[in-house]
Amino acid sequence: AKKRAIAREAVALCNEGDAIIINGGTTTFQMVHYLANRRLQVFTNSFAIAEHLVKHSKSQVMLPGGSVYRDQSIILSPFDNDVTRNFYARRMFMGAQGVGPLGVMEQDALIIQAEQKLINQADELVLLVDSTKFQRRSSLILCSLDRVSTLITDDAIPDQARAMIESAGIKLVVAAT
Repeated sequence: AKKRAIAREAVALCNEGDAIIINGGTTTFQMVHYLANRRLQVFTNSFAIAEHLVKHSKSQVMLPGGSVYRDQSIILSPFDNDVTRNFYARRMFMGAQGVGPLGVMEQDALIIQAEQKLINQADELVLLVDSTKFQRRSSLILCSLDRVSTLITDDAIPDQARAMIESAGIKLVVAAT
């Protein structure tokens, strides 16, 4: 329920015709349920997101080239000249393993490499994380907090995390569950 509420708030940021990037993940996948009646240009590295949108939406869907990363069911490319560089979006929506004062954290270096390419193709980075992600840490930092424009989370966000997000100048959206 928390992930769906977060996803609903994320889709509310999308306007008809927008070009957006949706990174693979369990919370970002929930966006597909609210995108059914929208007509957007969607770039995603997730098989599950792409398949659902192709079958149940009016959106144009684009996938990157590369190899299938089975653990996450996403497409990764080690090459700089893949189609990712040719897609430009107003917003990128992504989840994370953890969020802390040092930034947005992930566990896998290959995922970080792919996500950094995607982040550079969008004006705004919108982070979709449930409140448990503020207690989680990882040894790998994807990006600093100053790259995040908006953070959407649930109403169980700890006060300390709220203060960290607001002091970093990030727009905080708290989804009611």
